[in-house]
Parts: sequence; structure tokens; C-alpha cells
Amino acid sequence: MTVSLPLVFVLGVIASAAIKFLGIRLWVAVVIALFGFWLSHTILAPAIESGTRSGVDVVNGTHE
Repeated sequence: MTVSLPLVFVLGVIASAAIKFLGIRLWVAVVIALFGFWLSHTILAPAIESGTRSGVDVVNGTHE
């Protein structure tokens, strides 16, 4: 069974849970999100994408 959720929704749920249960301040969550967007425009982006895709394949059970 494959579930398709937008990544923004998943990250929003994780961020709101971290703010509520772990006491993370809102500005820290915003800075982390902005750093992620900045990081996606660097030379590390292909490595991050490859790691994310292989992780999703493992979770979905489609890993060869």
C-alpha cells in the first residue's frame, strides 16, 4: 500500500508536534525550514535527493 502525502504537510505535522511536545520555539522551526531551502540550492542537493529517494524506496519496500 502506497500513501501519497505532500512533503510540506508531513513537515508541518512534524514541526507542529515538535513545537507542542518538545518545546521548540516557532522561530527555531522557521530557521530550520529556511536552512533546508537554502541547502537544497547548494552542491549537496543531488546527494540529499539520492538519499531521500533511497530511504523512500526502503520504506515502500521497492528497494532492489
